[in-house]
Amino acid sequence: MSRRQLLQASVGAGALAGCSTAPGVSSVDTGRPLVPLRARTDRIFDIAVCLRPFRPAGPRVDTERLGNTLVVHNYGHGGSGWSLSWGSSARAVRLAMQTSPSEVAVIGCGVLGLTSAILAQRAGARVTIYAREQLPLTTSARATGEWTPDSRIALADAAGPDFASVCEEMARTAFKTHRDYLGLPGVPVEWIDQYAVSDETPQSRPAASASSAPMAPTALDFAAYSQRIADLTPKWQRLPADASPFNGASVARGEIMVFNIADYGHTLLNDFFIAGGQFRRADFQAPLQIAALGKKVVINCTGYGARALWKDDTLVPVRGQIARLIPQPDMRYGLVYRHVLAVPRRDGIVVQSFEGGEMKGYGDTNETADRAEADQAVKTLAELFSPARWRG
Repeated sequence: MSRRQLLQASVGAGALAGCSTAPGVSSVDTGRPLVPLRARTDRIFDIAVCLRPFRPAGPRVDTERLGNTLVVHNYGHGGSGWSLSWGSSARAVRLAMQTSPSEVAVIGCGVLGLTSAILAQRAGARVTIYAREQLPLTTSARATGEWTPDSRIALADAAGPDFASVCEEMARTAFKTHRDYLGLPGVPVEWIDQYAVSDETPQSRPAASASSAPMAPTALDFAAYSQRIADLTPKWQRLPADASPFNGASVARGEIMVFNIADYGHTLLNDFFIAGGQFRRADFQAPLQIAALGKKVVINCTGYGARALWKDDTLVPVRGQIARLIPQPDMRYGLVYRHVLAVPRRDGIVVQSFEGGEMKGYGDTNETADRAEADQAVKTLAELFSPARWRG
């Protein structure tokens, strides 16, 4: 089940019940006991907003020349930057190393920049990253942190005929590399159970809360490739009514890979610096400034910044907001309920509203945090854990 199916499943009992006959759903097991989420608005300690860099044709991984400099582009991953990072960066580094350069420059220190830099180091190059900020202050640090390799990755009618195969290759390569970070100190990557809970029909859904975000545009047909990699993750299970503590709800359970972004980012930065990597603070306003570095090979990982820097008007901003609740060490399962997602990362329980579906935030450049949206999302989760609803 992809994130799209998961969010649909959380809306109405009919949608969730349908998963019992859908591909990728298996018979039930009892699972582990659950503890309730302490969903209170006074436990929100952080709200962060980022602009995801969406390209209708999919991520840009190709080359161009700036005088004597070979530029390899690696940006435009929509909501799948962390998920596809190692796979996309592997393609970019192959292009960068065609002439076996001894030195490579990387522009950008988000997850694509760091994974590109580390892979270039592993290929034998000395690497310097040029960026305004290191990873903890980039938009990559404001991601949800779930394995979602086709989350708004392209439009079905805009991606080229070969893109499905390319996306699958990137996903499989990335998945394999993420596995290498399981079990490390700090828990940069881990697996958790995730529950899709539904207690309503589409007709009974409450109205969306007031928000400063503009009205979502007409729905687009985003490309979906989850069936091509369905073998990578366990099958979803529809639970009997007495097999979960969610009273009076239809429930499905799956397992998902989660990136504890603070720990993962710290690990990646350490790997880069231990291997001799250098960081230089820079804020490029035009490609000619990059050419002036005098580097033979540059990998451009500037995300949404590429719209201005490279005049790439195909990039569309997709606003995303996450709120973080104080970490709850005993709560180790994810949850989606009434278009609200909760992810129990080690650096805080991430809460994100998806009211409006995949079009939420599309084309919205507003990076101001919306406290009302965060409060409403937490209050929605609180309903599920009220004494009348929770029998754990």
